Amino acid sequence: MIELSGSLKVVSKTGALLDKKVLVPRGRGQAKSFSKLVKRYGGIPVEIPLIAFRPIEKNQHLQVCLEALDTYDWIIFTSNVTVETFFSFYDRDATALPKIAVIGKRTAEVLQQKGIHPAFVPSAYVAEVFVEEFLPLVDDHAKILLPKGNLAREYIATSLTAAGAQVDEVVIYETYLPEESRLKLAQMLSDNALDILTFTSPSTVDHLMVVVKEYGLEEQLKKCIVGCIGPVTEKKLLEYGLTVHASPEQYTVKDMMESTIAYLENEG
Repeated sequence: MIELSGSLKVVSKTGALLDKKVLVPRGRGQAKSFSKLVKRYGGIPVEIPLIAFRPIEKNQHLQVCLEALDTYDWIIFTSNVTVETFFSFYDRDATALPKIAVIGKRTAEVLQQKGIHPAFVPSAYVAEVFVEEFLPLVDDHAKILLPKGNLAREYIATSLTAAGAQVDEVVIYETYLPEESRLKLAQMLSDNALDILTFTSPSTVDHLMVVVKEYGLEEQLKKCIVGCIGPVTEKKLLEYGLTVHASPEQYTVKDMMESTIAYLENEG
C-alpha cells in the first residue's frame, strides 16, 4: 500500500491515470468536482453513487433539540451532509446558534458559505483526532448537540461523555444505496469495465460489497485498483479481505487520486 501526504506535484501531470475508468462513488450533487479531478489526471470518471442521503421524518426528539438550541454550548457537525440536512430543519437566525465544531475542511466551507464560521476545526479529519484536540475546549458538564446519520460511529459521543460532557445525539438523515446504482455497478463490474475503485466512507464500501456478493462478482473485484480516504474506510475494506493500494495520510479526494497515481507509477 502506498501512503502519501501533502500535495504531490510530481504526479499532477496530465494523463497520469492513463485513460483508466475510475469509480466516482458520490451522489450527483457531490460528484462534479470529483469527476473533474479524475479527468484532469487523464482518467475516465464513472459516476455511480454508492451512497445517498435523505432527511428523516421530523420527530419529537429532533423538535425538542431544535427548540432547546440556546441551552447547548456546542454543536458538532461531522460532514457537509449533516450541515445541509440540519439547516433544512432549522430556519431561524444562525447567529443564535451555539459555538460550532466541525470535522473536515469541506464541512467548514459549507458553513462559511452560510455566513457561519466554526469555532473549532481539527488538524486531521478523523474522529479520534477531533476528540483529542477538542476535549481541552470542553468544560465539565458542557452540553453538546451532535446531529448525525443513522450509520454514524458512536466514538465522538462516547468519548466526550466519558470526559464529563452531556452529549445529545440526534439522527437527522439516513443513508441508503440507490437502486439504479446497484444495477449499473453490477453490470460494469461484470464486464470488467472499472479499473480503479475509490471509497470515501465505510458506507460506500458496505454498499459496493452488497452488490458484489449478490451478483457473485468477487473475482472481478480482485482485478481493480482500490483507493480510499481515511483509516476507518481502509479498515472496512480490509475487513472484507480487499487489498488497499492507495490510502493517503491527508483525507481528501485530491490526495487519494495522487496516491493512486503514485501506486500506478510505482507498479509501472
